[in-house]
Amino acid sequence: MDISVIIVNYNVQYFLEQCILSVNAASRNLSVEIIVVDNSSTDASCSLLQRKYPEVVLIKNTKNVGFSKANNQGVAKASGEYILILNPDTVIPEDTFTQILKFSKSKQNMGALGVKLIDGSGVYLPESKRGIPTPMVAFNKLFGVSSKRTGKYYATHLAEDETGIVDILVGAFMFLKRSVYNEVKGFDEAYFMYGEDIDLSYKILNKGYQNYYFAEVQVIHYKGESTEKDVKHLKYFHKAMKIFYKKYFKLNLIYDFVMSFGIEFWFWLKFFRVLQIRQNLKQSFNVLYIGQNKLFENYLAKNHIAVSSNSSSDIIQIKQLIKASLIDTIIFDNEILSYKQIIALFQDLKNERLVFKIKPRTTNFLIGSQNSSKSGQIELVETS
Repeated sequence: MDISVIIVNYNVQYFLEQCILSVNAASRNLSVEIIVVDNSSTDASCSLLQRKYPEVVLIKNTKNVGFSKANNQGVAKASGEYILILNPDTVIPEDTFTQILKFSKSKQNMGALGVKLIDGSGVYLPESKRGIPTPMVAFNKLFGVSSKRTGKYYATHLAEDETGIVDILVGAFMFLKRSVYNEVKGFDEAYFMYGEDIDLSYKILNKGYQNYYFAEVQVIHYKGESTEKDVKHLKYFHKAMKIFYKKYFKLNLIYDFVMSFGIEFWFWLKFFRVLQIRQNLKQSFNVLYIGQNKLFENYLAKNHIAVSSNSSSDIIQIKQLIKASLIDTIIFDNEILSYKQIIALFQDLKNERLVFKIKPRTTNFLIGSQNSSKSGQIELVETS
């Protein structure tokens, strides 16, 4: 087995299905298994897998055991030489596995590998590569004391399109040898949510391996599905940071108080920003549909312009259509566009102030997100 893909799921059945479809498309000519660990979802996630994707190994937990423990459960069942820790709210391009395998095998001392992540609006996510959040680096990041020092938090020694060595990777996409994962004893189960990816990256570094940021592969991470902010998640975040600092850094009482205050201040700031975003979501009026599905053309009625696959690569023509028809939403149909093409178009059009939606292959729904701070939107289309 070449790769075992571990996906921890909790109540995101539509994002999960799109993720699995993208993984399957990237698995051609390779031996890949998908292991989904479901943390007691109340939606139809498990029945969906059993009905449509019986080849997926499903581990059904009777309660939500958290991200760390669930991933460890999945890896314990894995048989691949490499494992990929992957969030269900991600979309990977078709050449992902061939690219990361080739790069990984060229490095003799590779620990974990991460890729360039973008959100559902095509914007780069800086947490794709990070430095070690020492107390001083974290303090400066939280309070914005010095841009030079806070730059270490997001590993700004590398540009977003530059491949190289970094310290910390994000748990939405972490690729490494199963032997390395087992050597460092996987995720620390003291972390329920947040911080576990920092801890795992740091343990890998402490074993003498090097972690890499690989910019040649770009992956959509909707993010809002797994990081939507509320008071409960605030507590998880606060607890995770305390676990990390107590585990690796000796702090005095005064510094601990300042850091605790800073973490809460930052998180509440993000929380209220999310509330403001929710009140200002865009509505779709003029839709550009890049596809050839009559069902979806009828669903969109007259407020759309259908474009054939031959025009999808012509970014100039698309931008002209956006301007001429006051387009505010683009729907990309995976029946005629590869995920790699869709991801490229996300990035090419990210400055056009548009809402992007994807119709995954073989499904009857549209999926998208207007920003990385809140849950995405699902639109079901009746087939009869």
